[in-house]
Amino acid sequence: MAFIFCCGRGSDRKDRGKKQPTWRVFSLKELHAATNNFNYDNKLGEGGFGSVYWGQLWDGSQIAAKRLKVWSNKADMEFSVEVEILARVRHKNLLSLRGYCAEGQERLIVYDYMPNLSLLSHLHGQHSAECQLDWNRRMNIVIGSAEGIAYLHHHSTPHIIHRDIKASNVLLDSNFVAQVADFGFAKLIPDGATHVTTRVKGTLGYLAPEYAMLGKASESCDVYSFGILLLELASGRKPIEKLSATLKRTISDWALPLACEKKFEELADPKLNGSYVEDELKRVILVGLLCAHSRPEKRPTMLEVVELLKGESKEKLAKLEDDELFKNPQPADHKNGAAMEEISDSISEEKSSKEELKEEAGPGVAEQL
Repeated sequence: MAFIFCCGRGSDRKDRGKKQPTWRVFSLKELHAATNNFNYDNKLGEGGFGSVYWGQLWDGSQIAAKRLKVWSNKADMEFSVEVEILARVRHKNLLSLRGYCAEGQERLIVYDYMPNLSLLSHLHGQHSAECQLDWNRRMNIVIGSAEGIAYLHHHSTPHIIHRDIKASNVLLDSNFVAQVADFGFAKLIPDGATHVTTRVKGTLGYLAPEYAMLGKASESCDVYSFGILLLELASGRKPIEKLSATLKRTISDWALPLACEKKFEELADPKLNGSYVEDELKRVILVGLLCAHSRPEKRPTMLEVVELLKGESKEKLAKLEDDELFKNPQPADHKNGAAMEEISDSISEEKSSKEELKEEAGPGVAEQL
């Protein structure tokens, strides 16, 4: 198998002249030594691709090695695409490629280890009781994540759709700086194209309706997923809430009526104990709901999302609050619960149910995927 990497072409011109992260080819022997022969005790988690192992290189640096579970032509192609995309991206809020290994039927992708695991672990998993995410950290995470995704959409060449924005794919370094990760489902968008039609992959609860129903993947689909993530981070709630054996409610369906009634304090994560900046909380929730609009043409771009989250334009913030979406407490076209239920059985590669449970159940499960 031949890999063609374009490490310079995908960089934003503004990044030229800056120190760029480096990657290299690892030998299988080197990764065996680093992970203690892929010892079970070194295992961080597992997902559809395979297992992820913690390791330590000869120079003392810590890594996460993502190892292909079963080799096949299809898996080999997905591996190649992910490595190719990782080799292109250059941003402080995108998980950098440390290297890869392709020997025989072994396929591994190597990253820097993220000691604070993922956003999911702090919202719903093993670290949720520790309340390490104060409001300041949450704002830094949402702005950093937004800037990373905006880079993919607007500054990489060609543009990249992530297709799996969710809490477990936002990793946190030692300083809680967000690193958007897992480009296994990512798609390169040809110049001039508005979308690509593809098989639906992703995680239920974060999928834009037009993508879930029609397979039309676009930058706007990532915006939708990011909107759900914003609501999740502000409220501490999961994307889909089970109300009864037969009834489910999406986080946007729960949040929108409260936002229309300006009851933002009821939307705040109880774990914050009221310690948050009111204007920022309001901003995050309103932006999240607009991003998660059921109509893609109504969603902002990620560049606009970054600007709104930073509060850089008072005029745009005023327009945001006056958006028609917030004039009616229960607009019919914004309710996605039924649509999500309808398409839930059609997503064959869906990772949510069993794997999200794994992520919550034990230390580090799927955190480095």
